[in-house]
Amino acid sequence: MTSRRQFLKTLGGVTLLTVVPRNVLGKGFVAPSDELTKGIIGVGGMGRGHISYDNTRVVAMCDVDKNHLNQAAAMVKDKIGLYYDFRDLILDKNVDIVHIATPPHWHGIMSVEAAKAGKDIFCEKPMTRTIGESKRVVEAIQQYGNIFRLNTWFRFKDQFYGLGTPVKPLKKLIDSGMLGWPLKVTISKHTGFDWKFFWVGKTHLEPQPVPEELDYDMWLGPAPYKPYNAHRVHSTFRGYWDYDGGGLGDMGQHYIDPVQYMLGKDNTSPVKVEVDAPQQHPDAVGTWRSIIYTYDDGCQIVLWGGDYGEPNTPYIAGPNGNVYKNFVCDIPNWEKKLADFPEPQAQNTNFIECIRNRQKFALNEINGHRSATIVNMGVVALRLNRTLEYDPVKELFVNDEEANRLVNQPMHASWKI
Repeated sequence: MTSRRQFLKTLGGVTLLTVVPRNVLGKGFVAPSDELTKGIIGVGGMGRGHISYDNTRVVAMCDVDKNHLNQAAAMVKDKIGLYYDFRDLILDKNVDIVHIATPPHWHGIMSVEAAKAGKDIFCEKPMTRTIGESKRVVEAIQQYGNIFRLNTWFRFKDQFYGLGTPVKPLKKLIDSGMLGWPLKVTISKHTGFDWKFFWVGKTHLEPQPVPEELDYDMWLGPAPYKPYNAHRVHSTFRGYWDYDGGGLGDMGQHYIDPVQYMLGKDNTSPVKVEVDAPQQHPDAVGTWRSIIYTYDDGCQIVLWGGDYGEPNTPYIAGPNGNVYKNFVCDIPNWEKKLADFPEPQAQNTNFIECIRNRQKFALNEINGHRSATIVNMGVVALRLNRTLEYDPVKELFVNDEEANRLVNQPMHASWKI
């Protein structure tokens, strides 16, 4: 395939003065003078935040709740396409980028369908609700050549929640080898991270009438049918296994993806997950005390829920030193020593430039799939309430048919991915 740079070179200097239409450049190419457009699927509270992202122009919106759709449409000055079925938005020829801001049980299907339609994709976290679905997204992106980004960013910018430091200097310290190996990273309230246990479900929900403005069947989509109750949808859906995984599903990729990056694990997965939790309800997400992931080299990611665990525990514990909140390190003269080491490799953090140049974004479908897998390994272990071993090459649990049924879960009605 001819690269965009080669294409422009063959046209000579004339191209510098000419607006080249996207259809002339061909599939996947964007002229520098072109304004990129987007369509947003799911325009509740989270989706309305996508209106201003990246200074791209909104040309379409979709939601199964008419009130959400009307409210979001009123925030845009231009006349845009309004849809109730996401497939119509994906096929809209005016849309360059599909933003997916629905509950997670839709993320996989929508990402794959957008990929098939040749759209680039901006997807909310978690990437998908199951391991099998995010694996399928990776396959689709590979097949169709789209640019994919996941909407969490702490591996490349901003203070890392309550830890009191961005990730980059931590990555530099780990790469220096001063802490030793293997490392244990503890993500808990004590180290600056809240697992949001208010995202728990309710048991014995009473059926309620479906509001007139909501297409509940389309809201459920691939999820198993359950009678409507207001607590299942919109702002409280995270408390039900059919749609998400509670606080672990909500915050897991925010908290865990940077750790995966710092440990250099973007192309693999843990080989074991252990849980300490009450028996979970089959429908409603509950709380947990700890989840421990172990890699084949001994590195561990430890999650402590609520107030569980030792308050003075380090965020990173290594054989030769520890790192605590606010980047307090107990290695003598560590700052002076660290100054002699190189900075971490630069990342592609401008999504629009990645689209124009057809380069992978810093958090893309491949490393995003791996950090989503960590989250979903924990979800499966919680639901089954037992330790599980995992094969990061085959991407299946080892000798556990029941666990593997939760890797590739059946979808309701005619939905498939």
